[in-house]
Amino acid sequence: MQEHVLDQEHRDFAAMVRAFVEREVAPFHEEWERRGLVDRQVWRAAGGAGLLGFDVAVELGGGGTEDIRYPVLLAEELVRAGATGLGFALHNDVVGPYLNALGTEEQRRRWLPGFCSGELVTAIAITEPGAGSDLQALTTRAELQGDSYVLNGAKTFVTNGVHADLVIVAARTEPGDRLRGGLSLLVVERGMPGFERGRPLEKLGRPAQDTAELFFDDVRVPAANLLGRRGHGLRHLREHLVRERLSIAAAAVAGAETVFAQTLEYCRTRTAFGQPIGSFQHNRFELAEMSTEIDIARTYVDRCLLDHNAGRRDPVTAARAKWWTTDLQRRVVDRCLQLHGGYGYMREQAVARAFVDTRMMPIYGGTNEVMKELIGRSLGV
Repeated sequence: MQEHVLDQEHRDFAAMVRAFVEREVAPFHEEWERRGLVDRQVWRAAGGAGLLGFDVAVELGGGGTEDIRYPVLLAEELVRAGATGLGFALHNDVVGPYLNALGTEEQRRRWLPGFCSGELVTAIAITEPGAGSDLQALTTRAELQGDSYVLNGAKTFVTNGVHADLVIVAARTEPGDRLRGGLSLLVVERGMPGFERGRPLEKLGRPAQDTAELFFDDVRVPAANLLGRRGHGLRHLREHLVRERLSIAAAAVAGAETVFAQTLEYCRTRTAFGQPIGSFQHNRFELAEMSTEIDIARTYVDRCLLDHNAGRRDPVTAARAKWWTTDLQRRVVDRCLQLHGGYGYMREQAVARAFVDTRMMPIYGGTNEVMKELIGRSLGV
């Protein structure tokens, strides 16, 4: 974020996060990528450092602040370090708000202390192999039998899926209620009979990121694990998309800034035909254009974050931020790789890793095509 939107407490926090990343993440991330999974211990280390559950009440182990700048600063520092394997943003910015806002007092006291300490890793399971982003087409079902829901179905592309101890599962509980979608949110806990998970999925990029398929075969989920109102799952999902999309937008801008800074230094120091490659007019224009676009994106996203803190949480604005910044990041990384020439195609170069790691950004959190559809509908067309 820009300096003028931060105070000294935010700057001190960012410095603490950088120290955490240097100590607990950077020395191990390459090994995690080879293994295809981060070490579970890093979650407990993050909890001990106060990096989980910023908006959870202090008495439950959290930070007691709804200031979105704290989780965004954490995400930005991880992006700048190239630490794509950690699912902290999903935990803090997606699952946390569901548990906080929809959880009963009993649920919050049962789950949130472990959520904040890193003892409980969380995930949310929405996407299905045959449904993609179409929530109306979800087939995972949960039938109320006595004091439990019997859950059957499968989910895919679940971030934190291997390590997850708590999984919020979107399931159809009201087959005939198409007006509200007929969905409910159930919290499935590690060890429940019939709950199985597949191996970590092999992705184009982000090899250390914990992404898995989850399977539910007659899983008996206590009715006490219903999150929010029965049959209102679709509404609950839509209500909490704004923060997720703003988090993605902030990470996208940080990613573009990071790759651009690395490329600018490369263009200053790499020579061809007796002069720095950045001094050639075409390359200089490329750098000028990217610098301008990134600055505009940063200004817009910072304004969105401040508006979010002030309670102005507009889903259309979040959709605009998400699609524009992730598309910009993709374009910036592609142009930066080109400026690196042959070296840009080497996996050892940060720009090469960013090229594959950022390709997912225009897809998750709602594809950019869906974002444009939401914006278009808001215009009355």
